[in-house]
Amino acid sequence: MRTKTPSESRTVMTDMVLPSETNPLNNLFGGELLARMDRAASIAARRHSRRITVTAAVNHVAFNRSVPLGSVVTVEAAVSRAFKSSMEIFIDVWMEDRFTGERAKANEAIYTFVAVDDTGVPTEVPQLDPQTDLEKERFAAALRRKQLSLVLAGKMKPSDATELKALFTS
Repeated sequence: MRTKTPSESRTVMTDMVLPSETNPLNNLFGGELLARMDRAASIAARRHSRRITVTAAVNHVAFNRSVPLGSVVTVEAAVSRAFKSSMEIFIDVWMEDRFTGERAKANEAIYTFVAVDDTGVPTEVPQLDPQTDLEKERFAAALRRKQLSLVLAGKMKPSDATELKALFTS
């Protein structure tokens, strides 16, 4: 199985915020943004694995800025780390001001997807070779996040979480 780069999975979706997608304050519903992020992450995971992929977890979501009606929203997703059958997808959400055209980061999220075969059984995915400094940073952090998740779920002993321990012993 050929190792891939994050850029091979990169997915960019751009859309406008319409009235039916907003709350009483005329800002994009959080759930609508979650759905957009999930779709972009799903495409990125499928591009990386070339398999059916399913959302396994929404690990982190930060709603840092409201996205007002009429804004142009761009969701960028790419695989940040591949494990055995799972992939961490890092998502950046950008908002374009409708009056000035200025682009600013509005939100970010981290999703986990699992590649499955036609019967729903998890299947192996290609490994990832990060290229840029940001990709390398996200790649390294993904293992720490996975270890923390496993420790909190009782699926890994804290003493076995080598990447987490290194944060506190270096």
